[in-house]
Amino acid sequence: MSTSEDNTFSVEKPEESSGFLLWQVTNLWQREIKKALEQYNLTHSQFVLMASIHWLTLHKQEVTQIILSAHTKIDPMTTSTVLRTLQQKKLIQRKEHPRDTRAKVVVLTNEGKEITKKAIVTVESFDKKFFSVIGIKTKDLNQNLIELLDQK
Repeated sequence: MSTSEDNTFSVEKPEESSGFLLWQVTNLWQREIKKALEQYNLTHSQFVLMASIHWLTLHKQEVTQIILSAHTKIDPMTTSTVLRTLQQKKLIQRKEHPRDTRAKVVVLTNEGKEITKKAIVTVESFDKKFFSVIGIKTKDLNQNLIELLDQK
């Protein structure tokens, strides 16, 4: 048992630490998402990039590796590595950019689009169920998460 001199924590109980709770919830959520995506043979990073390609395409935005990296907040090197794997799986294609010779436009293949659409339905269904325990407060949670993201 630690004495008060040894205690460097500012909280009495672990559940009073926002960071520790966020870490635990994130790990739980990621573990369950991983299980949900197994049927599509996708990692979570692969899914996020494919879903983002689909989202940006639907919203008539050009999709390049740099745009994907910024949109997903996945670092550029990891984005490149994951895209290479998706290309090897024939789920995406990289095409010449019409104006920038250094950039490649990233598009889903037909198979990639089919898998992405199914995986989105699965993930959104899982998220709805996972976050339903906090009810209508999900809008507040999302706004708080956006504020945390905006600080960097």
